[in-house]
Amino acid sequence: MLDKVKNDLVDNLNKLRTKSWHTTPLGDPRGYIRPQSLTELWFHTGTACNLACPFCLEGSKPGDTRLDRITLEDVKPLVVEAVELGVKQFSFTGGEPFIVKQMVKILDHCLQYKPCMVLTNGTEPVLKRLKQIATLKDAPHDVSFRISIDYPDAKRHDAGRGENSFEQAWQGLSELHKLGFNVSLARQMETDEDKQAVDNQYRDLCQQYGLPDDLTIVAFPDFALPGSMPDVPFVTENCMTQYQNELTRMEFMCAFSKMVIKKNGDMRVYSCTLVDDDEAYDQGSTLAESLIEPVSMKHHRCYSCFAYGASCSET
Repeated sequence: MLDKVKNDLVDNLNKLRTKSWHTTPLGDPRGYIRPQSLTELWFHTGTACNLACPFCLEGSKPGDTRLDRITLEDVKPLVVEAVELGVKQFSFTGGEPFIVKQMVKILDHCLQYKPCMVLTNGTEPVLKRLKQIATLKDAPHDVSFRISIDYPDAKRHDAGRGENSFEQAWQGLSELHKLGFNVSLARQMETDEDKQAVDNQYRDLCQQYGLPDDLTIVAFPDFALPGSMPDVPFVTENCMTQYQNELTRMEFMCAFSKMVIKKNGDMRVYSCTLVDDDEAYDQGSTLAESLIEPVSMKHHRCYSCFAYGASCSET
């Protein structure tokens, strides 16, 4: 009976999708990832943000409502289901999570079950709530913070994120570290960069701001704006077998994680953190049903994962 329900669900989803889910415009079978487990569950806190970065991969800005802000009541049932499915970590992204009024309460609730990670810009919303955030040190599990600092140059960073945001982000990193939280850093990746040289510039800054010089630094390629369709190579089945193997395919985020967004008042499960601008990746309202169907690599950001090994995860 359960197998019939699964098969019917997959058939119905396929009927709702266009041929492009399975086939490239050239007629080749698209690559795909078969979900293996639910190790990490991401919550999108909404696309509202205190900053308006022109390159934001979510298109976030002050007052943005493309994706709704989440509440504690939205999160609770999904936390229960995720724990039942064996989740090991809850992670949060935005927008800016700390403009959500209940964010500290949401984290406190999730920390009763599993460790958490928060992606944040580390600026004013964090600095204003440091006393509230400090209370999370008493939770049964740990919370870590990854702060975005695009470039190791203040002028270049502030050109995209706004005046004084570079200094505030480093202050946010430093203050969270002083409170005893684990912190890491996200930066922009540039074509043909000298990765070690760039990372070394960040490590010099870490010493300047009293941070450990072995801080984890995660570099991200340009994912382009939501809804855009940049010209990238198609990821086919042949790509995923010729250049990947079973073990490397299991390292793709869509093999072990999902993201929940709130849209038009409803909580929906999407394949990963990078595809919420394409409703073809809406996998239903429950986590269990989202683990049934293989995930097509038709989104242009799938190519970044394929080519660069890009991952939002630190698990």
